[in-house]
Amino acid sequence: MGVGNWGYSLIESYRDLEVWQKGRDLVVRIYRLTQVLPNTEKFGLISQLQRAAVSVPANIAEGWSRGHTKEYMRFLSIARGSLAEVETYLLLCIDLQYIEEARLTELLAATDQLGRMLNALQRSLREHV
Repeated sequence: MGVGNWGYSLIESYRDLEVWQKGRDLVVRIYRLTQVLPNTEKFGLISQLQRAAVSVPANIAEGWSRGHTKEYMRFLSIARGSLAEVETYLLLCIDLQYIEEARLTELLAATDQLGRMLNALQRSLREHV
């Protein structure tokens, strides 16, 4: 049983967490975005953006699997930091005129929602420490 069960029988795995699912969705969206970025950014923004995006759901999953609430909270903080990296790289993409404003707005809305979900999960965990 993972640390996330806190009495909720419907959550048996990190895969059941909506925040993890939204994290995966963000990864897919970021990978699709990076397909249209200039090839000159292959080892720059593309690599950094992909790694930061993947780090979000990966840290949610890893933290869940650790079995201790305090450790899980630490991994959620890392996920939140990676999410801030994603947002920064997206803003740089707009600064460099690699993407349109509408796409940036859509992706930032997704990162904002994911950030709120991570914060809510951290708050919930703090109540159970």
